[in-house]
Amino acid sequence: MNPIFDFFLEPYYNRPGYLIVLEAIAFFFGIASVVYAKKANILVYPTGLVATVITVYIFLKDELMGDMMMNFYYSVMSIYGWWNWSRKKEDTYVVPISRTNTKEKIIGFGMFILTMVVTYIVYRAYGTEINSSNYIDIFTSGVFFTAMWFMANKKLENWTLWILADIITVPLYAYRGWGMLSLQYLIFTVLAIQGYLAWKKNLNNPATSE
Repeated sequence: MNPIFDFFLEPYYNRPGYLIVLEAIAFFFGIASVVYAKKANILVYPTGLVATVITVYIFLKDELMGDMMMNFYYSVMSIYGWWNWSRKKEDTYVVPISRTNTKEKIIGFGMFILTMVVTYIVYRAYGTEINSSNYIDIFTSGVFFTAMWFMANKKLENWTLWILADIITVPLYAYRGWGMLSLQYLIFTVLAIQGYLAWKKNLNNPATSE
């Protein structure tokens, strides 16, 4: 078989069929969620919830606590973001696309550090041997955590963080043998770049907003 197909399919040869189906569903809804996010469409949250809830279960089964924690957080933050994005006052959305101010940058950095510390503690609590890939996972967990919070508040900088963490995650998941997830994050990277450009255009031309 073609080495490329082997890379994507070999990890699934001995994997239970129901997990493969769940991963495929999460793949589809994950891509849909980022497409909606790029358009600043509130459907980013219901589609994202489907993907993250399924992924929480998959990572729990695989005992990948850092990844599981992040997706659990995504699920919670999706509920908050769904509510926050839908708020209106006199038929005008309360939360427009904007840039972070100094206070929000400091809060974001604090979240980044706190998330890495908590993720490390969780790994140790579950007795997981922490290797180099786990340390990368701990770092990206902090970046993703902050990106999700920025997105829930429609901050342009969320896309910068998604791009950074997605680029790191592509080879990380490839190294772990997760061809489908690696491909997904490659697609996420492209969509995140497009999302940044679209939100920046919206920011420069408020008349195009919702």
